[in-house]
Amino acid sequence: MKKILIIFSALLLNTFAFAAGSDSGGSEETLYNDAVKLIKRAGKLEKKNKTEKAGKLYSQAFKKLEEAFGSDKKNPDILNYMGYTSRKVGNFSEAEKYYLKGLDINPKHNGINEYLGELYVQTNRIDKANERLEVLKNCNCNEYKELELIIKTRGSKVY
Repeated sequence: MKKILIIFSALLLNTFAFAAGSDSGGSEETLYNDAVKLIKRAGKLEKKNKTEKAGKLYSQAFKKLEEAFGSDKKNPDILNYMGYTSRKVGNFSEAEKYYLKGLDINPKHNGINEYLGELYVQTNRIDKANERLEVLKNCNCNEYKELELIIKTRGSKVY
């Protein structure tokens, strides 16, 4: 009976310890998901021309992504959105660094290649944007179509 009580107590303690540790809300997955929600909200505000409010949400999202990246430095999706949020608030050089870091991890990442191409269009480096388009050429994906349209219409679309 003592053995059962000891085993039960140990299991109970482990359960409480795990629950306490996982309830912190600080995991990179939770931070990443929270950031994505903020980014989507910011995008809706941008469409309504509420750019100042959108910028604040992009900055909040960046902070969450930065924290997530501290725990998961091999995740190109985090770097993609770090680049995206940086670009959305006008930090083009920082955005480029994050995108390129993400491509170091996954050179064929569709989202990074598209967004980096958009950055290159925004900064008048069409030759480099076309390089990103070339990488996406065989993906049969929306990212290719969107970047191709942006390059063709240069400047008539909000990035």
